[in-house]
Amino acid sequence: MVIAIILICAYLLGSIPSGLWIGKIFYKTDIREHGSGNLGATNSFRTLGKKAGIAVTIIDILKGTAATLLPFIPYFSDSAVHPLILGGIAVFGHMFPIFAGFRGGKAVATSGGVLLGYSWPFFIVLILAFIIALKISKMVSFSSMVAAVVGLIYSIVNMIINHDYALFILIVLLASFIFYRHRANIKRIREGTEPKVKWL
Repeated sequence: MVIAIILICAYLLGSIPSGLWIGKIFYKTDIREHGSGNLGATNSFRTLGKKAGIAVTIIDILKGTAATLLPFIPYFSDSAVHPLILGGIAVFGHMFPIFAGFRGGKAVATSGGVLLGYSWPFFIVLILAFIIALKISKMVSFSSMVAAVVGLIYSIVNMIINHDYALFILIVLLASFIFYRHRANIKRIREGTEPKVKWL
């Protein structure tokens, strides 16, 4: 019973559609009807502005972190569920949220939040990779995929050194999700039509 509850909690945390709720509550705007139609941070920046984009990014990161840290809550401490499984479920919830008709974001920020909860040095490495790529390319989508590749390389090295197979498996899944969810962006990057950020 406890295992079922912790798995459901992880999914519900991931399902929190911060971009949708912030848009509707504070801006009277449904971001699904604007820009890319995506519920993630990038479309929140584009549609609602910098403050809303930052808020959505932080919330999307923290919901992944919260799901990963669920086993540290006394009630769930005996569940024996690996934190990365819960993190992966939260990412799934972010992409297919029950609170938003199963139409969610592209999993980048929430994936980062999972890694923040599991290994903060790893999270820092990915943030630096993302920022450097964004500074050079001005494309959030490209930077997200660069961070995914860096994460994959890091997880391979970590697996060899520390035998952390769970992290490697999760990163392979997350990187696959990120590239799959960005397939339209990849096409636009190739065509030279991918939007670039103006606030950096």
